[in-house]
Amino acid sequence: MAIIGLIRESKKPYDKRVALSPAQCVDVMNSFTDVKIVVQPSPHRCISDAEYLEAGIEMSENLDHCDILLGIKEVPIEDLIANKTYLFFSHTIKKQPHNRKLLRTILQKNIRMVDYETLVWENGSRVLGFGRFAGVVGTHNAFLTWGEKFNLFHLKPAYLCENYAEMKAEYDKIEMPPLKIALCGDGRVAHGCLELLNLLHIREVTPQEFLDEQFDVPTYVHLVTEDFYAHKDGELWDKADFYHNPENYVSTFKQYTQHCDVMLNAIFWNERIPRFFSKEDMKARDFKIKVIADISCDVNGSIPATMKDTTIEDPVFGYHPLSETIEAPFLKNTIDVMAVSNLPCELPYDASIAFGEQLIKYVMGNLLNAKNSRMIHFATIAQNGELTERYKYLKDYVE
Repeated sequence: MAIIGLIRESKKPYDKRVALSPAQCVDVMNSFTDVKIVVQPSPHRCISDAEYLEAGIEMSENLDHCDILLGIKEVPIEDLIANKTYLFFSHTIKKQPHNRKLLRTILQKNIRMVDYETLVWENGSRVLGFGRFAGVVGTHNAFLTWGEKFNLFHLKPAYLCENYAEMKAEYDKIEMPPLKIALCGDGRVAHGCLELLNLLHIREVTPQEFLDEQFDVPTYVHLVTEDFYAHKDGELWDKADFYHNPENYVSTFKQYTQHCDVMLNAIFWNERIPRFFSKEDMKARDFKIKVIADISCDVNGSIPATMKDTTIEDPVFGYHPLSETIEAPFLKNTIDVMAVSNLPCELPYDASIAFGEQLIKYVMGNLLNAKNSRMIHFATIAQNGELTERYKYLKDYVE
């Protein structure tokens, strides 16, 4: 019998999400009769210990008897149990300096590390993630910011709502002004943005309509990479070439800055990819954007005004384009930037349920039959005290 433990989130600030709800635990044990799930008690989880107990799930402080341990965020190194299989977001595959010691300890303790972020389909797209709710909450925060900046309406922050349904109900009490919104990106996060935009019946327009026309209702344009990047030599757009050789491309987003009120940034970015615009561009009189929801949240990245990340409780800062300084939010002459890096934590219950559904549907069977699973094989960062072949590039990072 395989025993799976749901670990308590101990990294501070405490994350309220969980990999499986009580009903999902029961579902797993009914579907896989040789599996038992044990839950470590937690005072911070969005689902109470009592709810797990009511569902008949065993609670235990000690998880030493478990074979597989499921978490969400990084596990503090002092909590890691040797010789176990762990699944969580380790945030090590990009050589993040603050998690170097974590990966070293994983190797030292002979832990098999399967990172949720590295679970991918054969085409390279990710199997699991919280991107949908990052997009939903990021878009909500953009509207909340606009309402506060211009004193038009007041929306309850998502983290103060009991769930997604209550957050959506906030829009019943307001009338959305005729904003022009530019959504950039085409992944899981962007589709979360689209979900809320479409739920609110905001009208979608084409890029040309967005640039050429004015509307008396709120509108959005959904832009993908070929809409705001072009080859510097005028060659035809080639998506594969763009991601392999982004330095050969330039941003063409400047044309949208002259017509856009709110920007939703949901793109994948790395330092080789050109920024949307420069700080100098933001000083122009015709730079019209007043609210930027930088959901991707790459500090000093694709949005040059994102000079820091923000918190759930204090999500917005003002950026003064002339002085290039951070100011208080909601001022007349600033551009307001929302740069929360852990947006799904604002709706932890809904995000957890959606994550658990994906985990059961796509991963659980592979995990329990890991020896024959290509998906698990390629997602395993460390095993038997060593980096696996696919992640040997981290050798210098851990040494």
